[in-house]
Amino acid sequence: MTEWIRYALPAAAIAASASPAYAMQYLSIEEAQKQAFPSATHFSEIQPGRVWKAEAGGRAVGFFIFDRVVGKHLYIDYAVALTPAGAVHNVEVLQYRESYGGEIRNASWLAQFVGKTNASALKINGDIRNIAGATLSSTHVTEGVKRILATYGSRLK
Repeated sequence: MTEWIRYALPAAAIAASASPAYAMQYLSIEEAQKQAFPSATHFSEIQPGRVWKAEAGGRAVGFFIFDRVVGKHLYIDYAVALTPAGAVHNVEVLQYRESYGGEIRNASWLAQFVGKTNASALKINGDIRNIAGATLSSTHVTEGVKRILATYGSRLK
């Protein structure tokens, strides 16, 4: 055997056994909007590709904000639906790209955000429980929701 094969063969075996790239698209933005605000008849774009006002019967029923945070290495696309008063109505993970930690999409974990406002602590292991094996994803989504509440919670009316 030539010298380079002796080194390349083990490296190729390790690379072949490594976790493959993994991404799950759960919902499109439009599907998540309808899920968050089923009574809405129209979504007006406030910030292109990022913020929409959900309307029904000519009045605002809430706001839908798309955002992206880094999980451990890759992006997590998620959306936060806010009530007209600026409280969290719903949080939904739209796309998760990591090979593990997708438990952050569980309804019981996401339900912790409902009713939170800009005045809420929103801290992992405080008012938001951590998910073992998804600590970075849990932390970063929590920080993202907190940032959205700080940015939009009282400004969208």
